[in-house]
Amino acid sequence: MIPWTLLDTAQIPGDGGELQLSQHDADFLISIVGGGVLMDTRAHDSEDALAELACAKIAGRSQPRVLIGGLGMGFTLAAALRHLGTNAQVVVAELIPAVVEWNRGSLGEHAGHPLRDERTTVRESDVAKILRAERQAYDAILLDVDNGPEGFTRKKNDWLYTLDGLTACYIALRPKGMLAVWSAGPNRDFTERLRKVGFKMKQSRVRSHEGKGGVHTIWLAERDP
Repeated sequence: MIPWTLLDTAQIPGDGGELQLSQHDADFLISIVGGGVLMDTRAHDSEDALAELACAKIAGRSQPRVLIGGLGMGFTLAAALRHLGTNAQVVVAELIPAVVEWNRGSLGEHAGHPLRDERTTVRESDVAKILRAERQAYDAILLDVDNGPEGFTRKKNDWLYTLDGLTACYIALRPKGMLAVWSAGPNRDFTERLRKVGFKMKQSRVRSHEGKGGVHTIWLAERDP
């Protein structure tokens, strides 16, 4: 078996830890040292679905505005752009500058280089900071941060999935705005927190690649008018 080649590393702000970008033939993966693989270019169907489910609800709106928390390998961003019109605006919040640079390089080819789309704006910032500062600014918020409500790369990410974090999402959404959340697995407590905040929501299970691989969870939650 031909081993993966390590291309680059990046420190995770705050709690420490280190990301690694590796390549094998035409495929790439991002892993955390000591924590396993976070994502790879061969399996991204659930990331695509995260954007598809939310953007299908808002695509007909005039100048829809979307916030994506976590760039990853760009697949969620690319899917959002495919399902939105030319007058849309998509803001991507990515905490780790190196991840942005990886997507601007050869990694970006797998998602079709969505960072080059003129509808895309990148903010190298914590998505939590953006959410705290916004009121009724977005038609959809897509969160794919730290493996979902049970993350393991950065302790501060937990706030996003608390009652306070979800309330910030609710406030940052426009009336009938959509919050979509990706998770590696189900989480009953998180489902209850969405309801407590006031979201009307449903939960979907999606395979990671062509009906195979891991089964991931997506919550699609709507803010009341």
